[in-house]
Amino acid sequence: MSRVPRPAACMAALALGACVVGSLAGQDVPQLCKAISKVTVGQWASYTVSGGQALRFGIVGSEQRGDTTLYWLEINDRGAGPRDGGILQVLVPGFGVEGVGVRGMVMKTGTQPAMKLPDQMLDLVGQQMVQNNPALGIVRRCASAQVVGWETVTVPAGSIRALHVKDTDGEAWLSGEVPFGIVKGHAKDGSEMVLTGRGVGATSSITEKP
Repeated sequence: MSRVPRPAACMAALALGACVVGSLAGQDVPQLCKAISKVTVGQWASYTVSGGQALRFGIVGSEQRGDTTLYWLEINDRGAGPRDGGILQVLVPGFGVEGVGVRGMVMKTGTQPAMKLPDQMLDLVGQQMVQNNPALGIVRRCASAQVVGWETVTVPAGSIRALHVKDTDGEAWLSGEVPFGIVKGHAKDGSEMVLTGRGVGATSSITEKP
């Protein structure tokens, strides 16, 4: 699960207008980041990534652990054939959490049986998941990104008003109206991620018991 991207200064002639827009947009960032991290069972969003990769994020279930509700986030990397691609399901308190926040994990590669990882491996694999999936990093670093401003972005899923942010890893356009928040992203290596669909009713793509 990789190759997914993440999220100037006021010019002299446009200082007043540009700075005012940036200031107002900056005030929206904490609220937007908080909204993106919250999830509901059934929400889903699909993306295409440079090179033909297709990803689908979905919340396919939930579990109660004490006073905390945890959610099964599914990341489905759909390959060209039945033996390609893979499915990763992680039990987390929200979207974009640190790797140490993973409380459970199930993996399925191609036609191989689904496998549940033992608890002692969760921290290590969770950290690798975060590092290798920049889409999660975009949301994780949302609050610290530099704000460019609100823009209307046209992607295969439609025209969506989104907040344009930048950081050292690239840039992203985020919206609280989109499940998982990511409308479009560009990574510093030139790869691109764009929203192709969104909705509700997501269910697990893994049908067998791990």
